[in-house]
Amino acid sequence: MSCSENHQNKTSVTYNPDTDSAYEYLDRGISDSAFFAFNKAKDVYIEANDSLNVANCLINMAITQKDQGDYFGAQETALQAVDYLSKNNPKHHIYLSTNYNNLGAATGKLNDFEQALVFYKLALQFSQDSLNGLIYQNNMAICYQNLKNYDKAVQIYADIYDKVKDNRKQYARVLSNLARTKWLADPTYPAAEELLTSLAIRKEENDLWGLNASYVHLADYYADVRPDSALWYAKKMYETAQKIQSPDDQVHALSKLIELSPEGKAKEYFHTYQLLTDSLQQARAAAKNQFALIRYEVEKNKADNLRLQKENAEKINRLTRQRFFTGSLVFLLLLSSVGGRFWYKKRKQRLELEAQHQIKASQLKTSRKVHDVVANGIYRVMSEIENKENIDREGILDKLEGVYHKSRDISCEAEESLPAEQAYARQITELLTSFANEQHKVLIVGNESQLWDDVDENIKTEISHVLQELMVNMRKHSNTDQVVIRFEKIDAHLKIYYKDNGVGMKNVNSQGNGLKNTVSRMKNIKGQITFASELGKGLKIEIAIPIS
Repeated sequence: MSCSENHQNKTSVTYNPDTDSAYEYLDRGISDSAFFAFNKAKDVYIEANDSLNVANCLINMAITQKDQGDYFGAQETALQAVDYLSKNNPKHHIYLSTNYNNLGAATGKLNDFEQALVFYKLALQFSQDSLNGLIYQNNMAICYQNLKNYDKAVQIYADIYDKVKDNRKQYARVLSNLARTKWLADPTYPAAEELLTSLAIRKEENDLWGLNASYVHLADYYADVRPDSALWYAKKMYETAQKIQSPDDQVHALSKLIELSPEGKAKEYFHTYQLLTDSLQQARAAAKNQFALIRYEVEKNKADNLRLQKENAEKINRLTRQRFFTGSLVFLLLLSSVGGRFWYKKRKQRLELEAQHQIKASQLKTSRKVHDVVANGIYRVMSEIENKENIDREGILDKLEGVYHKSRDISCEAEESLPAEQAYARQITELLTSFANEQHKVLIVGNESQLWDDVDENIKTEISHVLQELMVNMRKHSNTDQVVIRFEKIDAHLKIYYKDNGVGMKNVNSQGNGLKNTVSRMKNIKGQITFASELGKGLKIEIAIPIS
């Protein structure tokens, strides 16, 4: 409706075949393959320290997500691109301008017009092209129109009216939007002549997207005064929306046809409307999951490659050490066979004895913990059941669950330890996937061993408890079938994002004991946990922990 435009930029600072493939897929309309290729190209540019091309890849990925209806994903990706661009470098301004315009479009689709205005103003600030600047101003005016600030919208259109007279397509756009805004501000305003003039220009220019907008404006304008004309323009809008293959505009046109058509015909349109909206929702949900899975697979492959490189390096190092020790041992044996053999036996005996002592000490420690924590905890619960006439069933279950978690902690401590960073990443994966089954899919992104470098053991312990609490809450209350947990390290902060598509929470400020415990645990390590939810739309949680 606003005729907003995006400009996907091409750069050639560093040659990358994945970039060429990405643009080829874009030209062929294969959005998922283009997204995947841009993501691969981005990683190559990161290794080459080519920040401009990294930003370009992220911008194109964000535009692709927005075009496929993944508006939240588009916002996240576009904001990542900003980190690779410099506002003080004029060469970066065209990318900043394009990126902020796309952010404005995605944010507007989410009906946050105040924030969309902020992004459009930034796009205009960095715009180096007068035509693009006029488009951004038009988009700002549409936001003001949606906010019902018609005076501000009219002012913008009046400012750019004379500047677009030499460009017939832009002139038709401004003329139609200006007339519509004046009519919205004053329903008695005679906007028909200007709307029809804009329509005629767009027909001459064969501007199908512009024609679509004109038909919408005319259908709205005539809806109350000439319903037959409004119905005719709604039909023209539906035909045009089908030509430009715009599902959103088809849905809008069908809603107008349902409103304006006789009862029998309206039912037919409603059936088509229902099928199209269901299909559109399914396609957008699939696109969101698809982009998340593409990123997950890319990150997983990257992690696997790094792990293989590390294993190969360790093998080479191990072989080198073995050869060195073998040579040293032969030399020592030749120098003093009897003495070396005697020393070796003594050392072996001592190591075996130390190992036995360590095993016994560990067993004793575990035994004490089982007695002090588990046995005593169960005994306290038994005593409470025995001595109280009115039993608090929920309270008893909470206490038993606490004893259960403590017993699991003790069993984890008793396991053989791997190298610290590798063991903890694996523990987290095993913890999260233990809650997965055929009804609950759990996707984990970014849980690489390197992520946990330099993270304090106390913080790791608290994170394990918090994640466990979130997953228990998910299984008990969320009624979700898919959970995504993503880890990343940004600006000396460890961030964890939890998202499910369950029933959500009525009030994020009234959590149960389990979720309150997570807040308390975060405070203990100076971290923050934020809950965001709408009833029926799932739950999002963001955790930020300082690690420096």
